[in-house]
Amino acid sequence: MVKNLVLLIGFVLSSISLSAGDDFCGLRNTAFQEGESISYNVYYSVIGLYVNAGSANFSVAMDKMNNKPAYHVTGTGSSNSNYDWIFKVRDKYETYIDTATLQPLKFIRQVEEGGYKINENVTFNKEVNSAITTKGVFKVPACIQDVLSSIYYARNIDYSKYQMEDKIPFTMFLDNQIYNLYIKYLGREEIKTKYGKFRAIKFRPLLVKGTIFSGGEKMTVWVTDDANHIPLRIESPIVIGSVKVDMMGYKGLRYPLSSLISLR
Repeated sequence: MVKNLVLLIGFVLSSISLSAGDDFCGLRNTAFQEGESISYNVYYSVIGLYVNAGSANFSVAMDKMNNKPAYHVTGTGSSNSNYDWIFKVRDKYETYIDTATLQPLKFIRQVEEGGYKINENVTFNKEVNSAITTKGVFKVPACIQDVLSSIYYARNIDYSKYQMEDKIPFTMFLDNQIYNLYIKYLGREEIKTKYGKFRAIKFRPLLVKGTIFSGGEKMTVWVTDDANHIPLRIESPIVIGSVKVDMMGYKGLRYPLSSLISLR
């Protein structure tokens, strides 16, 4: 689930319209800070009625990696115990992001989804543009992201530069493969969530095919139309039914949540 839920929950990836070099190698962090924590409820529907089936959380701490200051971002996702018999999820993702370049230095993934388990540990060597895993050493582009760092990188995109249907590209390394993906910008609108009513930025990420997602442009994401750019809602069909993810709590935001129009 979190292979694309985490991949969401924000923002994602690939080619076209723009130069990936300038737009995705030169961003600086203006959107998040140490101490930020955002929580989500995951709702599942098979006949049009959504039930609360799980939860997710994303947090930011400060750390060091290779003697460099780094953001240590942790993303967790789990199904509610009442629904574990249907599809049990216990996922944990971690990334260490260079504070100066917003490029990942290390990525750790521990996944348990419906009996499927994987442990992945990736070290990025930016000097030679390689990714080192237990499966070997892989040559990667200079502007590579992992599935979790991509969310925080994309939060720093200046969406005012883009027109409807523009595709904003970047490249991701996952499962020992390089994926060229993109975010399709769909403009601005007001949206009502389980938390409240917001002014939001809307887009569709190109998804990597996973255990319950079919891939393609089927997921829709809304983020706050303010300087934080935090994900508010994600909606997507899955193999059976559909999922909806709503932001339900936050702390430590870098800026006031000025996009909030009213509480629910």
